[in-house]
Amino acid sequence: MTTVGDTVYRYRIAAAEDTEAIRALDDSFTTDTVFQVTVAEEGFALREIPVEPPLTKVFPEDEPDGDDEDAVDSCTFVAHGVAGDLAGFAAVSYSGWNRRLIIEDIAVAPPHRGRGVGRALMGLAREFARERGAGHLWLEVTSINAPAIHAYRRMGFAFCGLDTTLYEGTPSKGEQALYMSMPCH
Repeated sequence: MTTVGDTVYRYRIAAAEDTEAIRALDDSFTTDTVFQVTVAEEGFALREIPVEPPLTKVFPEDEPDGDDEDAVDSCTFVAHGVAGDLAGFAAVSYSGWNRRLIIEDIAVAPPHRGRGVGRALMGLAREFARERGAGHLWLEVTSINAPAIHAYRRMGFAFCGLDTTLYEGTPSKGEQALYMSMPCH
């Protein structure tokens, strides 16, 4: 158990009974700024710009994928509040060929945001990464998710890549995929 402020959170590896709560967790966000991406021959630049009215993003439901991944190298961590409600989760997988721990998905329920839940879940992911010999953690985030980008940067992540076409043909068309990385040490 971890106490953040006056709230007690319990962290553990997800169990089968967590599946429905994880699927139902509200991972939407509202922001009054987004990151505008400018692509140049030598790379890309980001500029945070205001949006009026504030933008609300509701992510589409994920399609279930075949669990082809080695269970030893994949894990989902959950955080529960004192009332037993799901406060957040982080799903991760380890890629041995490049020693990368991929943050597949991370979400914190709106009432629990800003209380250190995401940071604690990322800490568990980092421990999992170290146990496997990973050199870094890696994630993808949409350019419009300024709140998450700011949180990741505060945790020590840095921009390391861009994909301007990843979201083509999806409800997120027009957004860009930003890749961020952080060393495990």
